[in-house]
Amino acid sequence: MLFDVTWVCTTHLNLKLQASNLKLTTMKKIKITQVKSVIDRPERQKKTMQALGLRKLHATVEKDATPQVLGMVEKVLHLVKVEEVAG
Repeated sequence: MLFDVTWVCTTHLNLKLQASNLKLTTMKKIKITQVKSVIDRPERQKKTMQALGLRKLHATVEKDATPQVLGMVEKVLHLVKVEEVAG
């Protein structure tokens, strides 16, 4: 039995798009605020703060709550305040 390759590819692509749209709509957001200075902290923590987009004291960024971002936040939790964004 032969399959129509274009139908299979199109169907597969549509399913992937639907799955990615579902992930995007259900992704939670968190608000991260820097509350302590990175002065006299290990270089690794300084780079993590930069990767999160926090450059100055009391700076705030909103990020998707992905496992990668949550892992970074966990490593610098003593330097930041984290809030869940409603909506």
